[in-house]
Parts: sequence; C-alpha cells; structure tokens
Amino acid sequence: MTADNGRPAPGDATGEGDATDGGATGRATTGDADGATAAREAAGGREDTVAAVVRQWRAVHPELDTAPMEIIGRINRCAALLQQAEDAPLRRAGLSRPEFDLLGALRRTGHELTPSELARETFSSGAAVTKRLKQLTERALVERRGDTRDRRVAHVRLTDAGRDLVDGILPEQLAYERSVLAGLDGDGRGELAVLLCELLGRLEGRPGLPRT
Repeated sequence: MTADNGRPAPGDATGEGDATDGGATGRATTGDADGATAAREAAGGREDTVAAVVRQWRAVHPELDTAPMEIIGRINRCAALLQQAEDAPLRRAGLSRPEFDLLGALRRTGHELTPSELARETFSSGAAVTKRLKQLTERALVERRGDTRDRRVAHVRLTDAGRDLVDGILPEQLAYERSVLAGLDGDGRGELAVLLCELLGRLEGRPGLPRT
C-alpha cells in the first residue's frame, strides 16, 4: 500500500497489493496505538486489513511513526474496493474508467467541450484524452466538429447513445455508494465529507500532480 495510489494492481482481483500498505517516516508515538484501538472499536472489534499491515510494520520498524498508515492506508484500501465495485458496470458496457469520466464530463456540463477542456475536467493529459476520444468516436458515443473560426480546434459532444449510456450507468453507481454509506449516520457522513474535502484540497493544491 502506498499513500499515492489507491488503485489495485493490474490483475489483482481483490484490490489488495498497493492498497494494503502505507508509507510513513518519523518515530513511533503513543497515538499509533490509540488510533488502532479506535479503528477496531469503530469496526465492531474486527481488525481490518490495514490494521494487520500496520501491526506488522511496527514489529519490523518500531522506531517509525506508522500513524499515517492508519488514515492514508484506509483511504487507499477503500478507494481500491470502491473502484473495483463501481468499475463492474463499466466493464459490462465495454468502458474504462477514464473513458466514462470523459462521457460524464460532457453529460454533467451539458454542452460541447474541446479536448483541452476535457483534459482539465478529467485531470488527464492531452495525449490521453485524444486517444480516448478516438475510441469513443469509433463507438459512436461522442462526435466531433471543427471550429468554424479555427480549424485546429475541435468541439466534442455526446451522441444520443453516449448520453443514454451515462444515464444508465450512473444510477447503479449511486445506488451502490448509498448502500456503502448506509452504515454511517448523517452526522458521520457530514464529518467524513468535510475531512475528505480538506485533505483533497491540500493534495490538489500541491504542484506537479501527475495527469493520466
């Protein structure tokens, strides 16, 4: 498990691998044990995968502060399991996650976008967007038209088939997400959303983030 990649390794059907470990530096603190105890209590006394990994690393490197693993490791593990489940309907539709993100960007904005705008909306590189648009165009899910004033610029929009595909998949994904969060009360969901928003803001504010 690493703190910068929550996706399961290719071919890893369980989502384990990168999503079950975490990096940390520094010296061990008593807060580590407190965090582990709180996590077990929150899980009804069960020890999750990350807790086992943290315990093993403490045995190997008792001088290191493994507290970040308690949080980052679980974020990565949750992200891997969530994406594994939510990608299932995409695979049935013959779509990759990045392709669906492009279709989703066109659907939620409600208007045509240029490839550069799509790259910004999906946090992708221009080359990656060009490749994905080619595949989606061949499947008649999007269509492109040239700009009347600048031939170098293209405008992309959803076809009826592309819109119907997005509208068919999204409710299934939202239903799954609701079921995952059903065990948290309203206050817990609100607090989690605020904390994740703060963490995401810090990460997105860092320069040099890679685009895929």
